[in-house]
Amino acid sequence: MKRFEKPVHLAKNIVLGDGKLVLLSGPCAVESYDICYETAATVKEICRKLDIQYVFKASFDKANRTSAGSFRGVGMDKALETLQRIGRELDLPLITDVHESYQIGEVAEVVDVLQIPAFLCRQTDLLLAAGNSGKGVNIKRGQFMAPEDMQYAIHKVRESGNENACLTERGVSFGYHNLVVDMRALPTMRQYSPVIFDVTHSVQQPGGAGGSSGGQRQFAPFLARAAAAAGVDGFFIETHPMPEKALSDGPNMVPLAQMEAFLQMLKDVWENSKKYIAQNN
Repeated sequence: MKRFEKPVHLAKNIVLGDGKLVLLSGPCAVESYDICYETAATVKEICRKLDIQYVFKASFDKANRTSAGSFRGVGMDKALETLQRIGRELDLPLITDVHESYQIGEVAEVVDVLQIPAFLCRQTDLLLAAGNSGKGVNIKRGQFMAPEDMQYAIHKVRESGNENACLTERGVSFGYHNLVVDMRALPTMRQYSPVIFDVTHSVQQPGGAGGSSGGQRQFAPFLARAAAAAGVDGFFIETHPMPEKALSDGPNMVPLAQMEAFLQMLKDVWENSKKYIAQNN
């Protein structure tokens, strides 16, 4: 199956689809400066040792929580200030979700990559506004979308003249608090852009904890290794120093203390798969 040939420049010094692994990683949401700093500093050092390109991720607002009473964030101003400090103090590129077109101007002043949540991947105005920002754009495949239909989402961004867009796989939903990953989606979407695999949201159980989302992190290594073997260009992995105390998505996050072994495992599988991907391209 033919693969998209042009690398994507997500941020300064971060190139996706050019033979070097990329990681988008951090806590689900901006809970505090201390949690963000500890996570970012730890993962940055791991990625330095493993030669992985690293973009720090944390959502400034969780607008798509299961219930109205769930934690959404610390407020836009405080969250963006925290992200800006992390980026400046650790010299890291940043990615965060945007949910409304009006947010993009302010958010784009702080972060390097705008992420379109899966539920919003068909929102034309949002995609066009993200493209017009000039920032890198990561579009998550909707849980309701056929993988081949994601070409239309990424073409909306490119219509703005912004070529630095990519797609992320995070599983599909059939209801009943579960997601299923079809590995055929990865080479299918790789025809249209470099592809990232979202390890932790693929094991999420939306609404599965009675008013909040549950998760099955024990399956994360199996799906991640399969995606690495399939030839993805990067991984999205949420992590936290204490997932059991996280204010959002704790059940599906990889504990920070396990990240080095987890990433070493993925890097080994990914490197071994490259020769087979080249032979079958």
